[in-house]
Parts: sequence; C-alpha cells; structure tokens
Amino acid sequence: MATLLTRRIRSTRASAASAVAVCVLLAGAAPAPTAPPVAPAAQPEFGGQCALGLAEGHSIATDCSISWTAKDGKRYCFSSEQARKQFLEDPQGNIQRALDFSAAGAVQATGERMDAYKTEDVESFVSHAIAETAAHNNGVFPLVDPVTGTTLRLIYEKIDFTRTLHGYGFFPDVIFHAQEDPGKRYLVDFWVKPGADKLEIVDTRIRKAPRREGTAWTLQTRQPIPWWWIPASEHPGKTEQTRGWEVMSAVEESVVQRRDPKNGTMKLKDPVTGEALELDFVGTHQPVRRLEQDGRYFACTDFRKAGTTDQFYDIDFWVNEHGGKLTVDEIRLHKVPVKQEDGTWVQKPRYNFDDLKFDVVP
Repeated sequence: MATLLTRRIRSTRASAASAVAVCVLLAGAAPAPTAPPVAPAAQPEFGGQCALGLAEGHSIATDCSISWTAKDGKRYCFSSEQARKQFLEDPQGNIQRALDFSAAGAVQATGERMDAYKTEDVESFVSHAIAETAAHNNGVFPLVDPVTGTTLRLIYEKIDFTRTLHGYGFFPDVIFHAQEDPGKRYLVDFWVKPGADKLEIVDTRIRKAPRREGTAWTLQTRQPIPWWWIPASEHPGKTEQTRGWEVMSAVEESVVQRRDPKNGTMKLKDPVTGEALELDFVGTHQPVRRLEQDGRYFACTDFRKAGTTDQFYDIDFWVNEHGGKLTVDEIRLHKVPVKQEDGTWVQKPRYNFDDLKFDVVP
C-alpha cells in the first residue's frame, strides 16, 4: 500500500490523584523476566491493565505480576499490592465499573481521534494513497476481486461521498472504472481509521460491481453488504445490548490483523486434512447469533481459496467479550468445498448447530 499521509493530532489525558497514587508503577521499577509456564495461566482481563485504574477511569499498563483470580476463573492484574487490596474491597462493583469504562474506551479513543479530522482531510488522504499506488502500477489501481479471484485494473475517477461512523472510522465510497472500458464502473469502499498520529487504511471492499444489461453496464450491490452500511446513524453510540454490526466489525478487524501483509490472504490450517489454507476474505453474513448457554457470539463468513475461482469456505468466527471488548476466541471451518464427479465444487458442512440454542442479535 502506498505510503500513508501522516498528521499529528493532539491527545488529552485526564488524571485523578487517587488513581495515580494507587496504580502508577514506581519510577525505575522493571518487570522481572518470566519463563514460559508449563500450564498457561488464564488470559488476563483488560489486556493486563490495572483493573482498579480502569474502575476509576484510567488506562494504566502493568506487567501482571500482581493479580487476582475470581471464582469464575477470570484473572485481573494490578500495578501494586495496594491497588489489589483496594479493588477487593468491592470486587463486583469494581469489575462492573472497569467493564463499563473499557467497553467505551476503544470506541471513545477512536472517536476522539476522528474529531481531529474533517471529511476533506480523509478524502485527500485516500486520493493521495490511490494516486501513489497507481503511480507505481503504470497509472492503474490494482485490486483483487475476492469473489472471482481476478486482479482488477482500475482507473480512479472520484470520491462519491464519505460515510462516517463515530468511534469506528471513515468510509469513503470511491468511483473507479475498468481500464479496458470506461463504462464499466466499480464503487469501492475504503475503511479508514485514525491511529495515534496518522490516518490508516484498514481495508478496501467492492460495494458495487458492474453487471451487463443488454449493451450497457449497470451497478449491482454486492452481497453480503459491508457492516458499516448497517447502522442507520453516523453516531451509533453504545447500548446495553451488543448489536450485530458491532460483532461483525470485531470479526473483520480480526481478519485484517490475521492477513499476510504482502499478499493479503489469511492463513488457516484445516484440522481434518492438515492443509495450510490461504484464503481471500469475501464478506460476513447476517444475522449474527448469540449462544444461550455461554453468551458467545458467532458470525458466518465467506472466504475463497486463493488461486481458485470456485472453491469457497464458510468459516465461523466465535466472539466473546473480554474486559468489555469483543474479541475473536475461535475460528472454525463450518463448510468446505468438495469436488463432485462432474468437476464442480460444492460446500459440505463439517458440523451443525442442532444441539445449540441461540438468539439472533439485531
């Protein structure tokens, strides 16, 4: 991807004397080296941050050498013995306050960073990134079509408009046309998020593709639609119940993080055949479901095997809440392509949900 434009933005930090006195690590203190345990300890909640600090509205990193494990097996970390002692005076209340703060923290941080940019800044950034990529590819913008597996050679026309979801990112909708036919247009979404000091392109997605009707081309919306078109409001905020598009957002962010930075494929080992699969992401399906017995969410996704045009996998992403944040805990091959006698590939399920009870997440 082209070199990203950077823009320095100012961050503000709030502090409270009580939290700082209890949770800040002593100056000069260094975490002791740890050897890998024989049996891994429970994954710390809140990413190892000081649980008391979060309960009081602050994000303070720890080395998790001081911790407490609740009856449900969840492990909470602290930056000092005093912090742990204070936390345990009201463990359930402090856990809930920490969850509330952590859940809002990531979205709030992204929202605050987004406030430093105008739509014009984002569109200028994307236009520049497209231009730089095209300059290195003889004037065309190459984009792999995840449905067909072909590399499209596109010519940039303009940015149609930019959708904004506060706390989640900017989504410029960009018009391209095929190099070989100016009438053959594509609408491509760019998912852009502000980092600590610069804008970053997280992903690109073909939202509408050309379809031949008679002698002309028309635009047809691809299915499934990207999750960022589901919320009605550009300021969705937080609700008591997790929404389906929030789970889809967590799933697709996980896909982006697991991709090979060079070729963009996600690698996954088939537990039955042992094959190391290289997969191109196509999209996430609705509806999202939530298991009644343990509260986990799962979303079905489509992937195409890289280098093929007709071998598709249905892969389930199992999502749980850790410290108020949605994270992918498990990835399972639900349906795999099986070759038929006539040479075609048909999906066959590896497992089903007959014994599971679940609710549909709106």
